Amino acid sequence: MATSKTAVVLKTVKKIVVQFCPFEANVRSTREFLTRVGSEKARSTNMNCEVMTEVKHDRSDPIVDITFTDGERLLMKGANLTSSEMLSALQLRCRAKEPPTIVGSKK
Repeated sequence: MATSKTAVVLKTVKKIVVQFCPFEANVRSTREFLTRVGSEKARSTNMNCEVMTEVKHDRSDPIVDITFTDGERLLMKGANLTSSEMLSALQLRCRAKEPPTIVGSKK
């Protein structure tokens, strides 16, 4: 399994829908991604985030559809991506959407 070791933080994610046909050869990375975002540790970062799986038997390509809390969507086609690439894209987008932290307080 070639996944990154960084923690998955779903704070800015509203919903993740993972669609795949389990009988296709190109679904491994999508299933690995689903395992990481569906883990108890990742889900605990946002209890309101829905992680849904749609298992199809129509020979379709695996797709990950992510909806953020601000309404923006990220659509990834898992057939040509590794699970590390999908996780990196998700985390990069999540970090960009987090509000900036205040370093010091004003008096």
